Amino acid sequence: MRGADLLVKTLAAAGVTRIFSLSGNQIMPVYDACFDVGIEITHTRHEAAAVFMAEAYAQLTGTVGVAMVTAGAGAANALGPLFTASESETPVLLLTGDSPLGQDGRGAFQELDQVPMTTPVTKLSFRPTRATDFGTDTARALRIALSGRSGPVHMALPFDLVDADATGGEIPSALGKEPMPLSDADLQNITQAIAKAKRPLILCGPSMNDTRNRGKLAALQDALGAPAIAMESPRGLKDPALGNVGKALAQADLIVTLGKRIDFTLGFGGTNVVAAACDWIVVQPCATERDRAHRNLGTRLQACFAADPRDSIDALVSAGQGGHDAWRKEVATHIAARSFSEGDTVPSGKITPAQLCAAVQRQIDKAEHSVMICDGGEFGQWAQAATNADLRVTNGISGAIGGGLCYGIGAKAAHPDATVFALMGDGTVGFHFAEFETAARVGLPYVVVIGNDERWNAEHQIQLRDYGPDRLIGCELSGARYDEAAKGLGAHGEYVTDLADLDAALDRAVQSGKPACVNVQIEGLPAPSGAAH
Repeated sequence: MRGADLLVKTLAAAGVTRIFSLSGNQIMPVYDACFDVGIEITHTRHEAAAVFMAEAYAQLTGTVGVAMVTAGAGAANALGPLFTASESETPVLLLTGDSPLGQDGRGAFQELDQVPMTTPVTKLSFRPTRATDFGTDTARALRIALSGRSGPVHMALPFDLVDADATGGEIPSALGKEPMPLSDADLQNITQAIAKAKRPLILCGPSMNDTRNRGKLAALQDALGAPAIAMESPRGLKDPALGNVGKALAQADLIVTLGKRIDFTLGFGGTNVVAAACDWIVVQPCATERDRAHRNLGTRLQACFAADPRDSIDALVSAGQGGHDAWRKEVATHIAARSFSEGDTVPSGKITPAQLCAAVQRQIDKAEHSVMICDGGEFGQWAQAATNADLRVTNGISGAIGGGLCYGIGAKAAHPDATVFALMGDGTVGFHFAEFETAARVGLPYVVVIGNDERWNAEHQIQLRDYGPDRLIGCELSGARYDEAAKGLGAHGEYVTDLADLDAALDRAVQSGKPACVNVQIEGLPAPSGAAH
């Protein structure tokens, strides 16, 4: 048994059935080992795409998403998405090929000290030193990715160990998450504080969102009597999907955070966004984030508990005392507030982002099971604010764009029976356009909708606002026919310039049975705004 076999058998024992990967010399033994355990390899066109796919797959399955790339430049190409996965609190295991241990310092092929490179954007990054440890090393990586504040981990796999004899190596039996629940006393303190408050709010981090915890937030809100809000956008209190949420925070007299960092998305908890008299209770499994909460909140922090709120949702629901009905209704009104409608038009007569999103929503409403992918940028914000599906994946708190097309593939792999839509701008789609070929080749049909305003609109809007219309530079894009290019990669393509043609084009895309690219010319409008803007 090789090191590669022990590694793959451990993954299989943990329930891993799919790896997103771009091949390379050093990881060929791992590919070979996947034959014997039946792990499927989704072979991508770029290393970063593999990590993005694994991130969406993890969020939608509740498992660790596994990505595998080769050494050197392959490992370096995978670095950016690790930051996105870290910010979205997504458990991803990145396996990278590596030069042989026995050739360290000698100038081996693609020799690169990968661990220091990935350490800042992972929970754990390490390089095994014995082939017989691959079982325990892999189990450790999986456990750390899942436990506490979940996130990505990285194992660099020296080629001589991957190919070495690992006879005697063991596969641990404990391969899952380590629970970190609140104590009964802490549960009681939290529920009593919420019951006594007049205007309590519960703010949840990305790993607590409804997609990853189906129905749990609604149950929590009903039981505790406090509005429960998941925050997963870099725009924070200006997240268009949360309407006028800033008004709710300004009124709150108690904020309980469940895995939500006290960071820039909350204005660092400053008294300019939250009343100085508002008390805070933080539930956070990560020591670094608990320290950050103490630093940013000071004496307003009434209690800080070292616990993973995901492990205590059911207990919090059971201990809840209800109430605060009028306050909950008021907050729901704030969050539902929208500054736009499908009926809005523009002087150019072009399709508006709201009209495009409404048409997509009509498709979602017809689907038995739906997944919505919303990338970032200005059109991504429209998508997040104006669409609603059974499950949703966004570009997350990192603010990085470009993963949307890859997320769609991960989503379809996770939910093959779902209708999957991925909404993105014409800037975003260019990052990983070649993955249309991947989707077509591996038979994962979903619909990519491009809100095409022929510019990097988020930055364009910044320039308009801060420098004026006479100082616009570097943000224009062309009228490229992305639909035709997608056809060349095996996808279905639609090009839409007239609102009257939009519904039929989306119908054809859904019914094509292929990955589809619906290229829609729109007016490039700023993202919808709420009272916090």
